[in-house]
Amino acid sequence: MFDWLQHFADWLIYFVFSIKQHTKIGDALNFFVFDTLKIALLLFVITTIMGIVNSYFPVDKVRNFLSRHRMYGLEYLFSSIFGVITPFCSCSSVPLFIGFVKGGIPLGITFTYLITAPLVNEVAIAIFAGSFGFKVTGIYMTTGIVLGIIGGFVLGRLKLEKQLSPWVQNIITNAQTEEELQNENLTLLQRFPTILKEAFNVVKGVSFYIIIGIAIGGLMHGFLPTGFFEQYINKGQWYAVPLAVIMGVPMYSNAAGVIPVVQVLVAKGVPLGTAIAFMMGVIGLSLPEAMLLKKVMNWKLIAIYFGTITFFMILSGYLFNWILLT
Repeated sequence: MFDWLQHFADWLIYFVFSIKQHTKIGDALNFFVFDTLKIALLLFVITTIMGIVNSYFPVDKVRNFLSRHRMYGLEYLFSSIFGVITPFCSCSSVPLFIGFVKGGIPLGITFTYLITAPLVNEVAIAIFAGSFGFKVTGIYMTTGIVLGIIGGFVLGRLKLEKQLSPWVQNIITNAQTEEELQNENLTLLQRFPTILKEAFNVVKGVSFYIIIGIAIGGLMHGFLPTGFFEQYINKGQWYAVPLAVIMGVPMYSNAAGVIPVVQVLVAKGVPLGTAIAFMMGVIGLSLPEAMLLKKVMNWKLIAIYFGTITFFMILSGYLFNWILLT
């Protein structure tokens, strides 16, 4: 599918810039050009498709629907899927978390969204598809959705509403019923220019992270000795997956920045499930997110949230390795 991009990268690096093939700098630059173009193209296409879907399911309509209908557990699935189609990182999803709680949506369902949104969205899907193929992407999407559903359900059963900060509880107490937004009777053709503009803005907004992430990946791809990571994170070491998640927590990036690094980790011998566990720790359990969550939760609830999600991330890493090995 992307052979033409590979040919272009080869032509640009090896013929236009006259850099020799199979050299460290040549391999690094070729990786950078090819992956940057491939990911940007995939991201634009998938963001456009998801923009069409998202235009028919705006935040307020979903929030009002979830708060006014009893769906006997399906609300967790819908909340997780809504997290997939909204392009937010862990920090930018916090304002929507406040809006969901304010709208009367149960805390467990809100947590489902908060878990899923940064892990699985069109950015992650586009980059994952370009880096690992559609089979692995499908497994990753399923894992992320199931993780969000189970994590939200478990947290919801713990009845943690009293652990929300006084500021949020005051918002809930004083919140007034919001009026339904009027439907805009616009055809898809009329919506399409706006959707394309928003898709371009998404690509533009994450382009810095894509470039930095792929640049790091390119340097690792070209200069890092084979087997460097195998001595620290190896499939034969039982603690590799937990260690990978813990190593990711102090870092902060979105999918655009970390997936190219994950791609190189896998190329260097790190099992894919272990590498994905590391990515989940970076995206879904960052220190900046904890600081933002302090505004809406007390430290006890933050610890419970992080602990629960860490457990499920570790479990998913083991399961991912097992699925791909069978």
